[in-house]
Amino acid sequence: MTNTKDRGQNIAALRRLAPYLRPVRARMIGSGTAVLASMVCGLTIPLVVQRILDGPVADGDTSGLGWLIAAVGALGAGEALFFFIRRRLISGPSTRIEAELRDDLYRHLQRLPISFHDRWQSGQLLSRAVSDLSTLRRFIAFAFIFLIVNSLTLVLGLVVLFVLDPVLGTISTLCSLPLVLISTLYESKYAVLARRAQDQNGDLATTVEESVLGIRVLKAFGRGPHLAGTFAAQARELRRTELRKVHVIGLLWAAIIMLPEIAIGGHLLYGAFAITDGTMTLGTMVAAVAVATYLRWPTDSIGWLLAESNQAATAAIRYWEVRDAPVTITDPDRPRRLPSATGHLRFDHVHFAYPGSDGETLRGVTLDVRPGETVALVGATGSGKTTLTALVGRLADVTSGRVTIDGVDVRDLELARLREVVATAFEEPVLFSASVRENIALGGGADVTEDDVRQALRVASATEFVENLPWGLDTRIGEQGLSLSGGQRQRLALARAVVGRPSVLVLDDPLSALDVHTEAEVEQALRSVLRDVTALVVAHRPSTVQLADRVALLSGGRIAAVGTHSELLATNPEYRALLSTLDDERSEVVA
Repeated sequence: MTNTKDRGQNIAALRRLAPYLRPVRARMIGSGTAVLASMVCGLTIPLVVQRILDGPVADGDTSGLGWLIAAVGALGAGEALFFFIRRRLISGPSTRIEAELRDDLYRHLQRLPISFHDRWQSGQLLSRAVSDLSTLRRFIAFAFIFLIVNSLTLVLGLVVLFVLDPVLGTISTLCSLPLVLISTLYESKYAVLARRAQDQNGDLATTVEESVLGIRVLKAFGRGPHLAGTFAAQARELRRTELRKVHVIGLLWAAIIMLPEIAIGGHLLYGAFAITDGTMTLGTMVAAVAVATYLRWPTDSIGWLLAESNQAATAAIRYWEVRDAPVTITDPDRPRRLPSATGHLRFDHVHFAYPGSDGETLRGVTLDVRPGETVALVGATGSGKTTLTALVGRLADVTSGRVTIDGVDVRDLELARLREVVATAFEEPVLFSASVRENIALGGGADVTEDDVRQALRVASATEFVENLPWGLDTRIGEQGLSLSGGQRQRLALARAVVGRPSVLVLDDPLSALDVHTEAEVEQALRSVLRDVTALVVAHRPSTVQLADRVALLSGGRIAAVGTHSELLATNPEYRALLSTLDDERSEVVA
């Protein structure tokens, strides 16, 4: 029952590739026809050899031998030509399908919510986007076509043997029937091992990626050998799985190779007695042995083709696991337009709970941020500050309540339009392996000019250090920007946030990695920027709080108090205690 169910899932996963195959089905059919024609040429050669042996050779008349030999040469050339045509027909479409699958997967990953990426290891996603799709390409270009053609060739070869002599055909059929049982038995075992190996390969890729990105931490704490041990253990486990795959496929190959040899032996035994009795000609026996020998490749390939098919089915299942993940944050069916671009931001009785969580992170948050106003959001760790800011740009959606900009629910705006209006600078600056110019331009889209980039750098007090880089704006900053200091990375992230001149600016403690001198420079630049936008700033420093017009204290998922910094210091004990803690932490950092 389980094997039948698994086989059904494998077939269903592969059948879902049909929309990608449909545009190139003519070339795939042409490729299959070319292979079949090639094999027909190969199967015809033994029949011509039979004619040579039973005709000119047996009669001692070589007058017609030249045409027969030329026919063998022509059939051999046709076999090679049709194989060449097959390759030319299928190579382009198979790589195009792989590219389309990869493009669709990447676009889907971009649309999936942050909660999905929080749950999935990046190495698992990487292995699906690279190795699994390469497996599918090989299946489409080779295994799928040859599994069909080789099966037809086996049937056609058996028909030829029956035509030559019914007993010869019966011997080959009896030796072929066990292949069905053996292939079915080992196919299900191999499918389980193939899935396990591909999952383990994803885990291994995750370990490699994390160790490369965290190389500074590993070296600083001397934990390289520890992670190397983890990697070695995962590699050994993968090796054990691969060896078990080899064991299973080895047994299958042994059976598949042995049975055709038994058939050839049976042909020789029967043929020898039949020729002695005069009931079979030498040419018939030679032709039969030649056909049986020619059928060895289609027969021997069955094990490998079944293994490839199982790996492709597993790869398809893993691919659709990601593609089937629901996109929960989408454009509305009837998007609304913003009546203005003043940046009036309001949280209206907002509740939010993370998927699978027993409790709510936000419990009825109501906060009004007026146009052009800067509100600092303060609270203890875990109070929900970052979660609240994520709702503005729809990195997550409210569980209930609503977030509005200029009176329009953010869920009623097109995502592209919303993210033109709202820009975010995160606490952990994420930079890409590209030039400084390209990293900053990401915040404003295709219309960003070099003047915009330079103005954003001035706002973030990053002009001086960028000009001192080897190639200025064109300097590639390396993966994650690890060639820069923490403060430099954060200033570039801040420049990226302001380059598009958004109406609403969300800053999740963007000053955390700056030293005292640089912090003062950036704060001074920010004061001029914040006058022109509506800003919600998560503050972990007293100096950041003082950038704001008002302060909102978030406690236990609720807004506990709202007022100016001075008002809250004078009237709210919780705020005073929190600021005192922040002051102490800041003093320790400075010290």
